[in-house]
Amino acid sequence: MKETKGQQKRNWLWAAAIMALLVFLLLFLWRTDFFSSVRSLEDMRAYIRQFSPFSYGIFFLVQLASVILAPIPSNATSLAGAALFGTLPAFLLTYGAVFVGSVAVFRLVRSLGRPFVERFVQRESMEKYMALIERKQDAFFAVAFLLPGFPDDILCFLAGLTDMPFRRFALMVLLFRPWGLLVSCAVGGSALQLPLWALLALCAAGVGVFLAAMKFGDRWEEALLRRLKNRKKK
Repeated sequence: MKETKGQQKRNWLWAAAIMALLVFLLLFLWRTDFFSSVRSLEDMRAYIRQFSPFSYGIFFLVQLASVILAPIPSNATSLAGAALFGTLPAFLLTYGAVFVGSVAVFRLVRSLGRPFVERFVQRESMEKYMALIERKQDAFFAVAFLLPGFPDDILCFLAGLTDMPFRRFALMVLLFRPWGLLVSCAVGGSALQLPLWALLALCAAGVGVFLAAMKFGDRWEEALLRRLKNRKKK
């Protein structure tokens, strides 16, 4: 669907505002020596703690930057934040920042296109995931956001290259992205302690669910639609 001039203008205004925020975040993190703190969780905790009593706000900015600047590991920063603030505060801050960052990235890609994505995402990753995205768009994003181990931040960039409506993308982020973040915050806040074998079992189960969804997702979707249609007829 071709965009109207009004839509194009709004998209460029969104892009300009988000790019200004991105420049601010980059300068702030660089001037405060954040990038040297990602070497360990202890260094990251010390970085966030130094801004007390504004540590909560700084943690939110760090989590926001972790989505827009894909190389920053949001799960690792979640662990550090949960160790400082506890599971629930860290999760709520992370959830809010990840949602804002995800929709901001989506808006940027819609305005700036594939050349912008190629500055942040390696071509190999794009080719690897775009084939799946084009075939099983909604099912892929739902499962990939839900399960740990997938590059969620990179997938937000790639979602902007699809024809997915903005509201549907935002809803998928709200529904499916928080659960992996909750696990990271629970581990960091010591609310959840799992042995190595349990973590490996969860990862294996996640991979199994993902493969099943990719293979049978179309059939499940068709069956669900048939059931809904039958209920309406009754």
